[in-house]
Amino acid sequence: MNFATVAAIIIIAAILFFAVRYIYKEKKKGNACIGCPYADSCPKHRQNGGGC
Repeated sequence: MNFATVAAIIIIAAILFFAVRYIYKEKKKGNACIGCPYADSCPKHRQNGGGC
Protein backbone atom coordinates (compact mmCIF):
# COMPACT_ATOMS: atom_id res chain seq x y z
CA MET A 1 0.00 0.00 0.00
CA ASN A 2 1.23 3.44 -0.83
CA PHE A 3 0.81 6.61 1.20
CA ALA A 4 -2.25 7.81 -0.72
CA THR A 5 -4.14 4.57 -0.04
CA VAL A 6 -3.32 4.64 3.66
CA ALA A 7 -4.33 8.31 3.90
CA ALA A 8 -7.64 7.62 2.15
CA ILE A 9 -8.40 4.71 4.49
CA ILE A 10 -7.64 6.86 7.54
CA ILE A 11 -9.85 9.69 6.27
CA ILE A 12 -12.75 7.34 5.52
CA ALA A 13 -12.38 5.69 8.94
CA ALA A 14 -12.45 9.11 10.64
CA ILE A 15 -15.58 10.14 8.73
CA LEU A 16 -17.32 6.91 9.70
CA PHE A 17 -16.25 7.30 13.33
CA PHE A 18 -17.65 10.82 13.61
CA ALA A 19 -20.88 9.86 11.80
CA VAL A 20 -21.50 6.93 14.15
CA ARG A 21 -20.65 9.10 17.16
CA TYR A 22 -23.12 11.77 16.02
CA ILE A 23 -25.90 9.22 15.52
CA TYR A 24 -25.20 7.67 18.92
CA LYS A 25 -25.35 11.05 20.68
CA GLU A 26 -28.59 12.03 18.94
CA LYS A 27 -30.25 8.71 19.78
CA LYS A 28 -29.08 9.07 23.38
CA LYS A 29 -30.77 12.51 23.53
CA GLY A 30 -33.99 10.84 22.36
CA ASN A 31 -34.23 12.32 18.87
CA ALA A 32 -36.09 9.91 16.62
CA CYS A 33 -35.52 12.06 13.54
CA ILE A 34 -31.79 12.57 13.27
CA GLY A 35 -31.04 15.51 11.04
CA CYS A 36 -34.57 16.92 11.21
CA PRO A 37 -34.47 20.60 12.18
CA TYR A 38 -37.64 20.10 14.23
CA ALA A 39 -36.53 16.91 15.99
CA ASP A 40 -36.92 18.39 19.48
CA SER A 41 -40.45 19.65 18.90
CA CYS A 42 -41.76 17.35 16.18
CA PRO A 43 -45.58 17.15 16.35
CA LYS A 44 -45.63 13.78 14.57
CA HIS A 45 -43.21 12.33 17.10
CA ARG A 46 -45.28 13.59 20.04
CA GLN A 47 -48.63 12.35 18.70
CA ASN A 48 -47.99 8.80 17.63
CA GLY A 49 -44.40 8.04 18.60
CA GLY A 50 -43.34 7.92 14.97
CA GLY A 51 -40.61 9.78 13.21
CA CYS A 52 -40.67 13.13 11.43
